[in-house]
Amino acid sequence: MHSGIRFVVTAAWRRAIAAAAVVAVCLFVIAPGGAGAQSGPRHGKLFAPQDLGLLEGPDRDLWQLPDQIMDTLGIAEGSLVADLGAGGGWFTIRLARRVGANGLVFAEDIQPQMLEATMRRVAREGLRNVRRVLGTAADPRLPGGTLDAVLIVDTYNEIDDRDAMLRNIAKSLKPQGRVGVVDFKRDGLGPGPALEDRVDPEQVVRDAEAAGLRLVRRETFLPYQFMLVFIRPQPGAQ
Repeated sequence: MHSGIRFVVTAAWRRAIAAAAVVAVCLFVIAPGGAGAQSGPRHGKLFAPQDLGLLEGPDRDLWQLPDQIMDTLGIAEGSLVADLGAGGGWFTIRLARRVGANGLVFAEDIQPQMLEATMRRVAREGLRNVRRVLGTAADPRLPGGTLDAVLIVDTYNEIDDRDAMLRNIAKSLKPQGRVGVVDFKRDGLGPGPALEDRVDPEQVVRDAEAAGLRLVRRETFLPYQFMLVFIRPQPGAQ
């Protein structure tokens, strides 16, 4: 995933996050040169790769409902899809199983460490239909005009340049391709990040429409999340 979501489900998670923060502070203090030693501006939202375990509780399948999400996007055997902000590959491997040997999954992230974690997981699963893609904050670098679906799960709030990102995503779609945005509701219920880190679904719609996408479905089957589905309107289409 692209950013620093703070999961707050249990006290154990809070203690783990606090411990990670202490380690990060200590490393900052003892690093030669301090902040000035960094080679470039630091992305303030990047989710630390060492904290990936916080995103993968044993009950995630029960509330994430990956099969229903994939059904909604029409992802099937032979589909070409992208997992934007793949993180540790939790959704990537489920997409890869769904599309099968004749399909292909592009696991995209802007952190090389995340992609390494994803590909290790893919190797453990014995999957051969996943390609890693190192994107940027504005461009996922997906192949143009080829994808049946692009899935953005728990990642939207982490995208810095949303207009450029969404426009580039739109370019990657086939004429009937779809973009699915899944993120946590702002009611504070269930798992997920702190409320200030949650995105307003209406803002997602406004961003997508400004980038030339059109909302076609709002799904309510997820207990703790919303799901929005967009398409790129074709010239001359009604």
